[in-house]
Amino acid sequence: MRADATLPPAPAGPPPEHASRTSARRGKRVVLDVQYAVPATRLPAPAALRRWVRAALACDAVVTLRFVGGVEARRLNARYRGRDYATNALTFVYDGAVPLAADLVLCAPVLRREAREQGKELADHCAHLVVHGMLHLQGLDHATARAAGVMEARETAILATLGIPDPYATRFAGRARRSGARR
Repeated sequence: MRADATLPPAPAGPPPEHASRTSARRGKRVVLDVQYAVPATRLPAPAALRRWVRAALACDAVVTLRFVGGVEARRLNARYRGRDYATNALTFVYDGAVPLAADLVLCAPVLRREAREQGKELADHCAHLVVHGMLHLQGLDHATARAAGVMEARETAILATLGIPDPYATRFAGRARRSGARR
């Protein structure tokens, strides 16, 4: 889901928890700022997010990855896409130059609900949406059946390198939930 616009400033209040780090591996330089505008309970740690971002990148990038709640996701989706509901992911590319300068916004409550409904581990679903969002930031989309097929194949291949099952399998046959894990 792509919106080529500047994100508004974060809502007033205490600053979100965040972590920023620069890393370079396999020739790609990544500056990743992770922001948690919601409690980070059960959300992936910055190190995992950085690994997923790096796996999906084909170029250098400066990216802010922000976890938000339903209200902020709905407001952003309405403002930049004209759709009045909270969506799982929104992407914002700033100039299309290299290094890529962009934001990826993930709605934690939507991700949790989708993972639960699809029988997926939350971490696997988050990895999928991070990879999905990073591909959007690099110009891929799913506006046509052909483009969707290309994008889904790329996502599946990247996720496989990370040890994450195919998110498009008919019934997600991902990792078994750990007994006692809260849903």
